[in-house]
Amino acid sequence: MNYEQMSNNTLHLRGTIDSEPRFSHEVMGEGFYEVNLKVKRLSEQYDILPITVSERLLADCHAEIGREISVYGQFRSYNKTDEEKSRLMLTVFVREVGEPDEKQNPNIITLTGYLCKPPVYRTTPFNREIADMLIAVNRAYNKSDYIPCIAWGRNARFVKSLPVGEKITVSGRIQSREYQKNIDGAIIVRTAYEVSINKIYTDADERPLEDGRVLREAGTAYLPNVESDAAFRIAADRRLDDAAYQPSAENANQCADDAACQTPGLTH
Repeated sequence: MNYEQMSNNTLHLRGTIDSEPRFSHEVMGEGFYEVNLKVKRLSEQYDILPITVSERLLADCHAEIGREISVYGQFRSYNKTDEEKSRLMLTVFVREVGEPDEKQNPNIITLTGYLCKPPVYRTTPFNREIADMLIAVNRAYNKSDYIPCIAWGRNARFVKSLPVGEKITVSGRIQSREYQKNIDGAIIVRTAYEVSINKIYTDADERPLEDGRVLREAGTAYLPNVESDAAFRIAADRRLDDAAYQPSAENANQCADDAACQTPGLTH
C-alpha cells in the first residue's frame, strides 16, 4: 500500500468498549473480531460504532466491556450477503490500539476520494440545510471503500453543485443514527453510519495535516467505474433509502454537535 492509499483514509476514535468481541473472519491464519465502541459526543449523547480488530491487537489492549481505548485506522465498506440480498456494511478497520489521550479529538476522520453520485440536497425536520454524498476512497489492489457523508449549512450549499467524479478531501466525525424503514407495512428500526463533515477541500486546495505540514495533492489515482461497480450500486441504493429516514427525538442533539463543529469559513 503506497503513501496516498495510507493517507487518504485516516481516523482516530476514543471511547469505551460496549460489547463482547464477535468473530468476523480470518485472513492468512489470523482471526478478526467485531466490537462496538461507544464514543461520546459534545451533546453528552453517544455514537455506537462498529470496529474490526485483529486477535493480536485485541489481546494487546485487554479488551473488556467498559475499558476505554484509543484506536487508529480506516473507515471501510464491504458487501455482506443476508437472506440472498447484498448489503453495504461499514466498519472501522483498526490498525493500532493505544491508551486514551484526553488531549486528542475523540472522533476525527479525514477522507480523500471521488464523488460517486450527485449530492442529495434537502432540509431536515429541524429546518437545517443538509446534503448527502457518497465518496469512493481508493484502497490497495484496485479496491475502493464507499463512504456515505453528510454536509451541513454552507458546506451543504457548496457541495450540492459539485460534479460526479470531483476529487475532494473531507474531515469530520463518524456518527451513528437510527432511522425507520417501512418494509411490507412493518416499521423496522435500523442504524446508519456516516461521516458528518465540518471541512471540505477540493483537489486544487492545500490540505492541512495534523502535524501542521501541508500536503499538495498531485498525480492521478484510480477512479472506480461507477457504472459497473456492484459495490457502488449497493451504496447508492442505501443512500436513497436513508434519505427518507425519520429521526428519533434524541437525534435532535445531533444539531448541537454539528453546529459546534462548523468552521468560520468554507475552504474550497
